[in-house]
Amino acid sequence: MKKYNVTVNGVTYEVLVEEAGVASAPAAAPAAAPAPAAAGSATVNAPMPGTILKMNVKVGDTVAKDDLVCILEAMKMENEIFAAEGGKVVAINAPQGSSVNSGDPIITLG
Repeated sequence: MKKYNVTVNGVTYEVLVEEAGVASAPAAAPAAAPAPAAAGSATVNAPMPGTILKMNVKVGDTVAKDDLVCILEAMKMENEIFAAEGGKVVAINAPQGSSVNSGDPIITLG
């Protein structure tokens, strides 16, 4: 096994890479995870990699639980993304047209 540090969107992860044909013990959990949102806030995260096709909210809007907040295009399909909680939109982390990875924050609610 070889250890590497990989930086994705400003977050550094420690990864273990197994050489082909070399048996080893299972890899440990990732060393670093994205920082959690500030206390009292929530995020709407991307469930899969894709591109934000349409943003249905803007900063300052109030959303209720299960409101449609954006459309994520993934694998040539349009996926509706809903708010898991209600709150006020305090930040758009991934504006329309931006690419996201699975788990990336799209919207921050306060």
